[in-house]
Amino acid sequence: MKKTIVIGSDHAGFPMKSVVIEAIQAKGFEVLDVGSYTDQPVDFPDIARDLCKKVLEGTAFRGIMVCGTGVGAVIATNKIKGIRSAMVHDIHCAHQCVEHDDVNVMCVGAKIIGPWLVCDLVDAFLDAKFNATEEHVRRVQKLAEIESSD
Repeated sequence: MKKTIVIGSDHAGFPMKSVVIEAIQAKGFEVLDVGSYTDQPVDFPDIARDLCKKVLEGTAFRGIMVCGTGVGAVIATNKIKGIRSAMVHDIHCAHQCVEHDDVNVMCVGAKIIGPWLVCDLVDAFLDAKFNATEEHVRRVQKLAEIESSD
């Protein structure tokens, strides 16, 4: 059974979303697209919520959010309990965020990076595995504790 990656974008990220979808499919994953489906203005928090829901319910293995800069997407996704999201614009962060912090949503800025780099970021993000050493597990647990505190 193929693993599914959920993808979402706002209107600024919409033009790059097709490149990301092709990169995901080239890795052998299925794609679940939660919008936006046009370049007309949308509210990215709505798309982010839908994307994160698919990750949390297990419908998708990981998520990728594409907006203009990645900033709004990472803010919105990190507001959702159980999501660990990173804004990624370089290859090292694309894999290390998973390896050290068990990130389950990657956010990228379509107006910041180009299609060639985004394909490399998708590869690094999807190839990465959480390095479940005692120190990484402990730190991710502490993130969950912060998330649950009032």
